[in-house]
Amino acid sequence: MRRRSFLRIGAGLAVGVPLAAALAGCTVEDPLAAQAKAGDNKNYIAGDGSVTEYAVSERGEPVELSGTLFDGTTVTNADWAGDVVVLNFWYAACAPCRKEAPDLVELHEQFSPEGARFYGVNIRDEAKTAEAFERNFAIPYPSFEDRNGDVLLAMTGYVPPQAVPTTLVLDREGRVSARILGLAEKGTLKTLISDALAA
Repeated sequence: MRRRSFLRIGAGLAVGVPLAAALAGCTVEDPLAAQAKAGDNKNYIAGDGSVTEYAVSERGEPVELSGTLFDGTTVTNADWAGDVVVLNFWYAACAPCRKEAPDLVELHEQFSPEGARFYGVNIRDEAKTAEAFERNFAIPYPSFEDRNGDVLLAMTGYVPPQAVPTTLVLDREGRVSARILGLAEKGTLKTLISDALAA
């Protein structure tokens, strides 16, 4: 069974032994947005599958951001005040993004009635490419068109995504409560969302 490293910050627990990297790919030191736009035929920027959950006392300030969805709607953090938010950074040529998409759809269906909002953050694709991906996987939630890096840049002041895919969970106060670098395992993400909703 594949294991993930898991780290709780500020909760008196730090456990995890990363085994082999969960994803194949190149480790990069350049900023995520620059690598995603580089056009050098890298399919994705590998994350190691590490999971970090932040204790309430370690979550810092609420996230402030503004971005534009593919349908042209402007969304800011004020639009989800009081809700738990899942932000998934992706693009269509990213193999692990395709692998985790069905799980994200299922988790959206499970948790949206409880007050969890899901948003994709597409850092690379034009609208037609992103829409084809969303049709193929029946993605029910919207995505930011973030080729200009506005959402990505806003998040680097809180918890840098650092890999594609990255999934962030924001608590009801808009603070980052958890981050998964790389492929999000369904059971792990389910627990992180449940924890944020229960807090």
